[in-house]
Amino acid sequence: MTMNTQTPHIGLTLGKFAPLHCGHQFMIETALAEVDQLIVVIYDSQEVTDVPLPVRSAWLRKLYPAIHVIEAWDGPKEVGDTPEIRAINENYIIDRLKISGITHFYSSEFYGDHMSKALGAVNRQVDPARQQRPFSGTSIRADPYGLRDALHPLVYRDLISNIVFLGAPSTGKTTLVERMATEFNTTWMPEYGREYWQQQQIERRLTPAQLVEIAECHLEREELLLAQANHYLFTDTNAITTYMFALSYHGMAEARLRDLALAASARYDLVFVCDTDIPYDDTWDRSGAAERAVFQKQILADLQMRHIPFYLLRGDLDTRVVRVKQVLAKHSKYQNSVDLAIALHQGSIS
Repeated sequence: MTMNTQTPHIGLTLGKFAPLHCGHQFMIETALAEVDQLIVVIYDSQEVTDVPLPVRSAWLRKLYPAIHVIEAWDGPKEVGDTPEIRAINENYIIDRLKISGITHFYSSEFYGDHMSKALGAVNRQVDPARQQRPFSGTSIRADPYGLRDALHPLVYRDLISNIVFLGAPSTGKTTLVERMATEFNTTWMPEYGREYWQQQQIERRLTPAQLVEIAECHLEREELLLAQANHYLFTDTNAITTYMFALSYHGMAEARLRDLALAASARYDLVFVCDTDIPYDDTWDRSGAAERAVFQKQILADLQMRHIPFYLLRGDLDTRVVRVKQVLAKHSKYQNSVDLAIALHQGSIS
C-alpha cells in the first residue's frame, strides 16, 4: 500500500472585512481552490467600523463553512510599514494566536511580504493592483449603498436599518411608512396582514393558524425587501402586532406565532409607534374608535413588558415625518444614539 505523505497546504489570510466585499471573496475563493485548509483571522477594529466583530465573522462562516475563522478581539491596531509595527503584527499571529504550520499567506497588501517571511510561507498575492476586483474597504465604507454590487446580499442586508412602525388600526402607519420611503428614496414593507385579511377573513375573523401564516409571509417578504432597500427599510407592522390580534380574536396565540413575536423583539433597529391623536377613519374593515383606543393601550403595554424602546409619534403627517427624520439623523445601525440609550431605561421616548 502506498501512503500519501505530502505535506498539506495550509493557508492564512487576515483582515477587518469591514465590510466583506467581492475583493475579499475573490481572495478567499482563490485560497480555497489552492490549499487544503484555510484560516482567516478577523480583527475587531472598532476604530474603523461600527459593525460588530460577530456580525462580520458570521458573514465568513455562512458563506464559507469550510474555513476556520479566528476572531481577533485583542488584535493590534497599529498600521504601517515600520520595523516596530511589522514586529507587533507578526508577534500577534505567531506568539499570541499560536498560529503555525502555514504554507501559504494570502493577501493583496504590502504586509504579505513580511508576514509570509515570518511564517515561512509562500507570499501569495491575489490581485494586488485591484484590476479584477476594483474595490477597497475604504471606498465601500464611504458609500456601501452606492456600491452595493460589490457586496454579497447577505452582507448588504446587515447594513440596512429596518425601521418598524406600530400602532392600532387607523393611526396613520401606512401613510407615514410610504412617505418615509419616498423621502429617503428607498422601499417599504406594506402590512401583509391587511392584504391577507381582506382576502381570507370570514365574518371579520381569521383562525389562529391563519395568523401564523400572516406573520411568516410578512417576514419572508420583509427579508426580500431588505436586499432592495437603500440605507433604510420602512416596515408597516410586524409579528408582534399579529400576536396582539391573535390575543384579541381568540384570547390565545399559537406557539409558532409567540416565537415569531419574540424574535421580532430584537429584529428591528428602531421602533416607532403612531399615536391615536389623528381622526379615526371608520372604514368597513375596522372595529371602531373605541376598539382602536383599547388596542393602542395593549400594544404600548406589550412593548413595555418586552422592554422594547420606542418613539411615540404624535401630530399630523408632516410633524411625524420631521420627528422620524430627527431620530434617523442621530441613528447608527450598530451604534445607537444617546437618545436611544436613554430609551432602553425609560421604555419610550416621546
